[in-house]
Amino acid sequence: MYIDTTKASIARVYDAFLNGKDNYEIDREVLRRVQQVAPEASQLAWDNRDFLIRATRFIASQTGITQFLDCGSGLPTAENTHQVAQRLQPEAKVVYVDNDPVVLAHGRALLEENEQTHFTAADIFQPEEILANEVVRKYLDFSEPIALFQFGTLHHYDGERAPSDIMRAYVDALPSGSYVGLTHFYDPGTEEYSELARRMEDMFVHSPMGSGRFRTMDEIASMFPGLELVAPGLVRCVDWWPDGPRVKPLDPVQHCIIGAVGRKP
Repeated sequence: MYIDTTKASIARVYDAFLNGKDNYEIDREVLRRVQQVAPEASQLAWDNRDFLIRATRFIASQTGITQFLDCGSGLPTAENTHQVAQRLQPEAKVVYVDNDPVVLAHGRALLEENEQTHFTAADIFQPEEILANEVVRKYLDFSEPIALFQFGTLHHYDGERAPSDIMRAYVDALPSGSYVGLTHFYDPGTEEYSELARRMEDMFVHSPMGSGRFRTMDEIASMFPGLELVAPGLVRCVDWWPDGPRVKPLDPVQHCIIGAVGRKP
């Protein structure tokens, strides 16, 4: 398995943002560059991770869904999707999809520890391939509701196809009663935070990673085609069913990542 350490990897950069151990100097360089314009930049990754945990807990405890398709799973940290879901629903099946070589190595290790958790290497921005994938089809039953996750993924997509089209292809394939969770870097469009978002975007895009788009509310909302958003809707990640009342003020970067969970009617 070849790992190119001259180019930053999305999964390893997130790992660096989360103070993990599975990253290289080139990945930490991305973190340092973004921290030049936003010293609290790592909070973006923590808000994204915490959203994943709360959304998974909600779906596992409130909806009866026991199958999860986690796209762009990234590197294992504490509290991965399968750990959160299976604590509440021991029979829950989780299929992770990623194509990062370091993630693949960890994914194979995951398979050995948990027979309800599966992993496949594929490009999450090719929904038709994912939906026809052998592992996905073997372990997930598309006649029953599925939870589909795209947490912190689509802001790294820079192809010709619109992100809303990618999500429409996924949503169209999901049965009624399915849920979709998605988070995305956000340009609030305000004088106070828009410049920060654009400066972070510039650092991400021109870093060794080469991606990290901060899109508008309308652009991100279009990634939930035909879905009924669970209250409170599309909001700052930190505001989606927080674990208690807010006591400390938000860091500026926390205004620049939003997310939602939607249900397919």
